[in-house]
Amino acid sequence: MSKSLLGFKYLTFDVVGTLIDFEAGIKNCLGGIGAEAGVSVDGEEALALYRAARYTDHADLFPDDLVRVYSIIAPKLGLPTGVEYGERLRDSAARWAGFPDSKDAMARLAKRYKLIAMTNARRWAFTHFSTELGDPFYASFTADDTKTEKPDPAFFHHVFDFVGREGGSKDDILHVAQSQYHDIGISRQLGMTNCWIQRRHAQKGYGGTIEPAQFTEPDFHFHSMAELADAVDAATA
Repeated sequence: MSKSLLGFKYLTFDVVGTLIDFEAGIKNCLGGIGAEAGVSVDGEEALALYRAARYTDHADLFPDDLVRVYSIIAPKLGLPTGVEYGERLRDSAARWAGFPDSKDAMARLAKRYKLIAMTNARRWAFTHFSTELGDPFYASFTADDTKTEKPDPAFFHHVFDFVGREGGSKDDILHVAQSQYHDIGISRQLGMTNCWIQRRHAQKGYGGTIEPAQFTEPDFHFHSMAELADAVDAATA
């Protein structure tokens, strides 16, 4: 590890899955629809079906794509079909909660670093996510801004260009994320220092996130945002 946690000016963040608990949001919404229909929904099965339906060549931007995804997974889960249910799943994103440690950790980290959001979600959804997190971000990049999604290197280059205009470089950035597929692997390929927040450390599999072709050993590894903030506080003391 070439740098300490105090050697960065910027922290860039994946948002959905790292700071916002989208898996719980999806499971809660589907469970609510199921309860109304008298159907029991297995959360992990629902996430596996979501993952298979979400990552296709026909996908729309997130979370708008949840309307299409619902139409695919609902029959397999025994849930009622109809566009209104898909829209309900999509619209539930506005109420998804952050992980219990996210808001406090981000407030602590914002005292030392410039925090930049990098999310595959659309701007409308990110606005709700940022509010849920206490609006901690110095800058933000969404799929609407970049016209692409991670792990496309082009997404990251938008951020590099932004930091460059401030006189910095990617060496000044620590990229923080839970997704090996969308963030950790590509950030390594692009020469960034990264920090893996292993949110599913106590669970098997990758849940709602696509499994990477190969695992990338991160530069820093924590199980939560609280652990990262604690490590920064300890290094500062």
